[in-house]
Amino acid sequence: MDSRSFRRRLRAFQDIHAGTPDPGFVADLEFLENRDLDLSVRLGAMLAFNALLITIGTHPVSASPGAPLSLDAATHPAQTIASLIGVAPFVAASYLCLRALLIGEDFDPDHSDADALRRSLLAAFVRSIDAQGRLLGRAIYATLTGGVATLLVWAWIIGQKIAG
Repeated sequence: MDSRSFRRRLRAFQDIHAGTPDPGFVADLEFLENRDLDLSVRLGAMLAFNALLITIGTHPVSASPGAPLSLDAATHPAQTIASLIGVAPFVAASYLCLRALLIGEDFDPDHSDADALRRSLLAAFVRSIDAQGRLLGRAIYATLTGGVATLLVWAWIIGQKIAG
């Protein structure tokens, strides 16, 4: 059976509590589940936000000619390239969010002792939460970088249009 199958985790969890689970263990598990859910919501929101920013960031390249932020790639190649480079951190942030959302708890249920199983289960949960938190932090940083780059390029485009 696949070692990443949830069935093995469920059986190990059932072995841990062997009937009625310890209230302290259940409280610990609920705390970790709430943190995991919180991170999942934040990661999903960040992913959606970055999708919006990618759309907005490509506006100078895709806008109708004559629009305030529109660019003609043939006559403004540097601004066009800079505009597209400014979108790259949003793409990177989206990748980091997706990677974090796909992290599972690596749990090895090969222990026979209920205490060892309990510690292993909680440690796996904590490791996945830590990894998701780190990736979310990196995604936020990439999003901010992309936002600053996009705003600078937009200021450059508008400034050049105003100057004539």
